[in-house]
Amino acid sequence: MLLSLVGHGDPVRAVIESGVDLSELDLTRADFVSADAAELLAPIARPSKVIGAPVNYVDHQVEMHEQKTIAEYGLFLKAPSSIIGPGQEISLPYSDRRTDHEGELGVVIGRRARNVTPSEALDHVFGYVPVLDITVRSGEDRSTRKSFDTFTPVGPYITTRDEVPDPGGLDLRCWVGDELRQAVSTAELIFDVATLVSYASHVMTLEPGDIIATGTPAGVGPLADGDTVVVEIAGLGRLEVTVTGRDGIPYAERPGPRTPAARASGSAAGSGRRSHWAHHLAGLWFRDDLA
Repeated sequence: MLLSLVGHGDPVRAVIESGVDLSELDLTRADFVSADAAELLAPIARPSKVIGAPVNYVDHQVEMHEQKTIAEYGLFLKAPSSIIGPGQEISLPYSDRRTDHEGELGVVIGRRARNVTPSEALDHVFGYVPVLDITVRSGEDRSTRKSFDTFTPVGPYITTRDEVPDPGGLDLRCWVGDELRQAVSTAELIFDVATLVSYASHVMTLEPGDIIATGTPAGVGPLADGDTVVVEIAGLGRLEVTVTGRDGIPYAERPGPRTPAARASGSAAGSGRRSHWAHHLAGLWFRDDLA
């Protein structure tokens, strides 16, 4: 059986979307390279969406002093452009704000799912993959703090569903450098994989290739320039990435509204010139005379 992947831009997603039975593929004449000679990229480069599950382990709820769990918070979305692959770099956006790692089990959707029951949910899964959900600790909503470029490392490969008889019995560990920071079994999930897929499908249609990050356990901690981060899930492989702070800026220098001091400075620099400006804030347009 042959698949046309030319021009798709995301060949693994193309395979998933085709619905092909992988056992029917004839790979006997395929060209192979050794693992040492290959560069592994993110196995799914551009899913239609990346879905996150906040506070889905009780120990993380305790660690973060949360009163609520996923049952009250619901889901959040991450930008697909935040995905990177093994061996690539997480880029810290701010030099003066803490950025944390969160090691997670990723679920890759294989068939379109809408309003499926928990008993049907796993039939819509293609496979599983280690994921890191990187998070800035600042005041914005979750989707903003988790959607910076490089903030969703995925890999090293997808293990198909038939190789994982019980996604609720996987050991997950996450290291920063030589320090083991997170260790848990997915048996501790509040919403297990089947429940989470079912719940997500009642909110939005799940498309082939979509990734659901199932939530992080306790042990979340800060990252720094030069760190190496590893998340390993039994039977699913080992995802390793590095961290750089070379492009980080002070949080106060991020794009945003001009402060009163900056407006006054701009007015003084105008040497009496009359100017008008419009500023969009909270959906309203304001016009001010700076003369």
